[in-house]
Amino acid sequence: MFRTAAASSRLGWILLALVGPTLALPGPRAATMAPLAPVDKPVEARHGLVVSVSPPGSDVGLEILQKGGNAVDAAVATAFALAVTYPAAGNIGGGGFMMVHTARTGETVNIEYREMAPAAATPEIFRKLKQTSRGHMTVGVPGTVRGLALAHERYGSLPWNELLEPAITLAEDGFLIDGALAWSLNYVERQSIRFPELRSVFRKPDLTRWQSGDLLVQKDLAHTLRLIAETGPDAFYTGPIAGMLVDEIRAGSGLITKEDLAAYQANVRTPIHITYRGYDVYAPPPPSSGGVTLAEMLGMLENSNLTKEGRTSVAATHRMIEVMRRAYLDRAKYLGDPAFSDIPIARLNSPEYLKGLAETISPDHATPSEELGRDILVGREGPSTTHFSIVDREGNAVSNTYTLEESYGSHVMVHGAGFLLNSELTDFNLHPGVTDRLGEIGTEPNVIAPHKRILSSQTPVIVLRDGQVFLVTGSPGGRTIINTVLQVLVNVIDFQLDVRAAVDAPRLHHPWMPDVVQFEEKRIPEEARKQLEAMGHHFDVTDRLGDAHTIWVDPETALRHGAADKRIDGKAAGY
Repeated sequence: MFRTAAASSRLGWILLALVGPTLALPGPRAATMAPLAPVDKPVEARHGLVVSVSPPGSDVGLEILQKGGNAVDAAVATAFALAVTYPAAGNIGGGGFMMVHTARTGETVNIEYREMAPAAATPEIFRKLKQTSRGHMTVGVPGTVRGLALAHERYGSLPWNELLEPAITLAEDGFLIDGALAWSLNYVERQSIRFPELRSVFRKPDLTRWQSGDLLVQKDLAHTLRLIAETGPDAFYTGPIAGMLVDEIRAGSGLITKEDLAAYQANVRTPIHITYRGYDVYAPPPPSSGGVTLAEMLGMLENSNLTKEGRTSVAATHRMIEVMRRAYLDRAKYLGDPAFSDIPIARLNSPEYLKGLAETISPDHATPSEELGRDILVGREGPSTTHFSIVDREGNAVSNTYTLEESYGSHVMVHGAGFLLNSELTDFNLHPGVTDRLGEIGTEPNVIAPHKRILSSQTPVIVLRDGQVFLVTGSPGGRTIINTVLQVLVNVIDFQLDVRAAVDAPRLHHPWMPDVVQFEEKRIPEEARKQLEAMGHHFDVTDRLGDAHTIWVDPETALRHGAADKRIDGKAAGY
């Protein structure tokens, strides 16, 4: 039971918006697109299940569950393990969001540990970031360690240091890498000439190329993790690690100070609660845009009969695109850090507002995005994010998404500490007042300010049915995240696909601007695509949208079913 307690240059962004998140992903290569029909069965578990992008990371979480730890214990251990085994996105130098459901009390909360702008991050200084997506100037104050510690303080059951020990061992003794990580390490080492510390840590000792089966050892990271294990999060925010981090930032003329680190706090926030066809969906509130945007889309879909229409039909596909278009416009207009903006969440998620939005959807024609958003037009979350899902034997659940922004973050490796720092400041709106047809957003709610938290698309979700955990999911993928989560939910609830098929099913994405539908091969049949183009939709095929590591719990048997997304590496580990 739970223990209770009182990016790149402007051209790069344009290409990313038009072509999709794979362009800027120097992480593990995407797997070949899976067909709609499942190629194998989900992993079944009677007691506990962990699904993540990293097989060693999933094994660590499973080990903690088998030792008697609960879902939050396993989440903390898995998150630290991913900092070792999935360095493109797993991290202690980034931030994210964790959804937690407690079976005994029925409570569902959001632990928000999003990165924060340093005190010196004014719009004037921020103009220097317009030419780069890497380096010391792009680093926001990390939140991961505080966030994991807060989750453990409120809900953990095993000792803190015990949860870090598996990650320490993986870093100290090394682990055997697979082909995807070998490719990723070779890529980032070649692309990081300006970052000698990163190259030093990730360069193979004999200077040859990494291959599957090689041993990756990270001694400096092991030492850093041991300090956190022994003295808690203060080691990172006010102790010796903080000193090393600030020295690194200062050496590269970055913005973070010791005062910024000492002031950082994670938050417990009330999640966005969405009711959809009798299910209770819980998702993170601002500064995540995920919950509000997902609520808008599900609200507009509530009165449609997607099941009858069919998943790949013209009618259902048209409606999905149109609700995405409208919800993402509101995301651009209104969402940011609630401490700095008055966000009209109640109005945006009200049945009256959503009914009115749905009524603007023509059944026969696409609505041009420019027509909808004319009032903000004047003339992105990065792809290096990862998600994991956990359900324990008591029915407690964790849905966690965290990020470094770009793959391998800022490429800044803290000298002697062995961990990477995020490039999250580039996710503020870089050009205030400039919102254009290519997908750049410049609206006020996400313009940089000291101590402001950056708007995120991270959408870790927990779905309940009759008070019991039914589905746990989430995804990386920048602005595509929310639409990936939407489609997994609809695949399970409306189209009654099993979790393996629901995750494998090809996806589509519309971000409002640019006014282009990205879709994975086989998502839209050729004849349907021609009809949709005649209705005014514009399409661009992409090889992958997100990777949704998901757990479904059978309401009849309580058997857990896990599916790691085959678009990338991953493992579902259960017992």
